[in-house]
Amino acid sequence: MLISPDEINKSLASHGWDYAEKKISKSFTFDAYMEGIQFVQKIAVLAEAQNHHPDINIGWCKVGISITSHDLGGVSTKCVNLALGIDNIMEA
Repeated sequence: MLISPDEINKSLASHGWDYAEKKISKSFTFDAYMEGIQFVQKIAVLAEAQNHHPDINIGWCKVGISITSHDLGGVSTKCVNLALGIDNIMEA
């Protein structure tokens, strides 16, 4: 089920996620390249468990995440839950 931009912002704005073009996105910065790679590996495990997979852009000490529901054409509850799970990985 798709959720409204207001609901998305209420759930994620305080966590640093941006909503634009029917997706939520956030960039994470690391001190070393391999820290970003390890972060992506943890995201992959979470995404597979939730059967909801983000688009991931890996750069030098930076990882960009974009999440949308390709099937539904926008941001769903599953997208928000994945985003919050990714934040939990970062905080661990």
